[in-house]
Amino acid sequence: MTTLQAEIIREYGPFPNVKNVGGVTFDGTHLWAAVGDRLLGIDPATGAPVKALDVPAHAGTAFDGRHLYQIAEKLIQKVDPHTGQVVSTIPVPGETNSGLAWAEGSLWVGQYRDRTIVQVDPATGKVLRTIRSDRFVTGVTWVDGELWHGTWENEESELRHLDPDTGDVLTSLQMPEGINVSGLESNGSDAFFVGGGGKGVVRVVRRPKRAAGAR
Repeated sequence: MTTLQAEIIREYGPFPNVKNVGGVTFDGTHLWAAVGDRLLGIDPATGAPVKALDVPAHAGTAFDGRHLYQIAEKLIQKVDPHTGQVVSTIPVPGETNSGLAWAEGSLWVGQYRDRTIVQVDPATGKVLRTIRSDRFVTGVTWVDGELWHGTWENEESELRHLDPDTGDVLTSLQMPEGINVSGLESNGSDAFFVGGGGKGVVRVVRRPKRAAGAR
């Protein structure tokens, strides 16, 4: 395993009337943050909120190229990002669901206290696969075929690149003391968006150059 110090290159927020960020995703234009009673659309160039969708948004968030997916207590909602309409729902696969990502036609759900990431059929909610971690999972993303997840345990956080077949940790980005992870998304290339929990912010962390473009 390679251990590196995370490099925070930008911070968005805190945002008005936002006490907690519970999940983040990126649709190529807007950065979306789950802030409890709504999904907040943020311009990543300026850091300014530019949209809001009135849907319950308690934990992980994902985007499939057309729709947003949002964990809200016992459900994963499929949401039209233009109207905020909930198109459909499926049950969450466990009791402590935190992260959410879209890849390979599936949803990938981080399960906090179970320390697992599960691949889920987005139409039925059926669990297709389980990947085990040895840390609490507080965010999930795929980028260039790499599976990354966030952790937050004993007030320590890191971003981890896992081997999806074995669950082995290949790279760990150690977050600075007092900086926690509650949601993880890639910008598709050289950076991660990281939810800042009760600080009500989203941070941008540089993706290691040696991993960029790698499988």
